[in-house]
Amino acid sequence: MACSLHLAWDDGLTAYNFGPQHPLAPVRVELTMALSRELGVFDAPEVSFIDAEPASDDLLKLIHDPGYIEAVKRAGDTLIGDEQYCLGTPDNPVFPKMHDASALVGGASVAAARAVWSGETEHAANIAGGLHHAMPKHAWGFCVYNDAALAIAWLLDQGAKRVAYVDVDVHHGDGVQAMFYDDPRVLTISLHESPLTLFPGTGRPSEVGGPNAEGYAVNVALPAGTDDARWLRAFDATVPPLLSEFQPEVLVTQQGADTHLLDPLANLTLSLDGQRRIYSAMHKLAKETAGGRWVVLGGGGYELVQVVPRAWTHLLAEAAGVEIDPEIATPDAWRGFVRERTGEAPPLYMTDGRSPDFTPFEAGFDPDDPVDQAIQETRKAVFPSHGIDPSL
Repeated sequence: MACSLHLAWDDGLTAYNFGPQHPLAPVRVELTMALSRELGVFDAPEVSFIDAEPASDDLLKLIHDPGYIEAVKRAGDTLIGDEQYCLGTPDNPVFPKMHDASALVGGASVAAARAVWSGETEHAANIAGGLHHAMPKHAWGFCVYNDAALAIAWLLDQGAKRVAYVDVDVHHGDGVQAMFYDDPRVLTISLHESPLTLFPGTGRPSEVGGPNAEGYAVNVALPAGTDDARWLRAFDATVPPLLSEFQPEVLVTQQGADTHLLDPLANLTLSLDGQRRIYSAMHKLAKETAGGRWVVLGGGGYELVQVVPRAWTHLLAEAAGVEIDPEIATPDAWRGFVRERTGEAPPLYMTDGRSPDFTPFEAGFDPDDPVDQAIQETRKAVFPSHGIDPSL
C-alpha cells in the first residue's frame, strides 16, 4: 500500500563534501537518488519533493554553541582549521562554504520533520542527513552540524512531548544522545558495534541517561562480526518493547548502511537483505507506536557503489510503500551512470541473496552468546525505568 512520503531535496546537499580522499563521499547520495528514480520510487502518486533551505543561525542555536557556528563559518571562508572545534582534522577537513553546506543538511532534516509534524505527509526523508556525531561545541566523526538532533530539537520547540530516535548506524549515535541525555521527552536508542572495537568508543549499556531521564538513553553494543540473524534478534528484543511503552508522537530514525559486511570502516556482517528487514521493522513501528509519523534520515555508509545506493533505495521504497522485488536486476541506465561517475563495476541485482530470518530472544537466552549477553545487559539497564520486565 502506498504511503505519503515527502523527500527533502536540493542538489546543493551534495556540496557537503570533505574532498576526494574522504570516506564520506556525496556520490553515494547521487547514486541513491539515481537508482531510486530509475526504479520508479519517485513516480509513486504519494511521493513528492519538498524544498530544503539552509538552517538559520537561530535554528542552529537550538543545539549548537554560537561560538562554534562562527568557527564553522570562518573555517569555510579561510580554509584554515581550528583545533578547538575539531575543524581541520583528518576526520573533519575544512572545505569551501562549509557552513552553507552543513546548514543545508540541517535545514533539510528540519523540513522533513516539519512536513511530518504539520500533517502534510505520513513520512518524510532527508537521505543526505543523519550526521549524528556532531557535538554542541565541536565537529566530530565526519559531522559538522547534527541535523538529527536539530530536527528533534525543532519538534520539541513546536511542542512535541515525546520523540523517539532510533539509530541503526554501525557507529554509536553519540551526538544525539549527548544533546538529550537529561531530557525525558526524547528516547534515544542506538544499536551499534561495541565501543571496544569501533569509533567513537561510547555507547555502553551503562549510559542510560541523566538524573532526570534515567532509562531514556538506550545502547545495544554488539560484538564485531554480528550478522543479520543476531542483529535482528537484538533489535527485536529491545526496540519494539521500548517504543510500545514510550508511544512517541514522532519516530526519527538514522539509517546508516555501514552495518554491511562490505563496509570498509566497520566490522559487522549484515547483508542488504538484513538491512531491508530493518527498514520494514521501522516502518511497522512508526505505524504502531507513532501514529505513522516517521522522519527518515541517512547516515554512515562507506561502500559507496555496492551497498549504499541499493540499501537506501530500498529504504525510500519502504517509506513510500513501493514494492521493489529484491531479485530484480539493477537498471541498465543506472549501471551506465555508475561506470561513468565512478569507474567502478555496478552491482547487478537488488539483493545479496540472503534470507535474514532470526529466532526471537524470548525463545531462550544463551548465556554463552555474546550477542545475547549484550541484549540482556541493555534490557536490565533500561527496561525497569519503563516498567518493563527485563527477564524472559
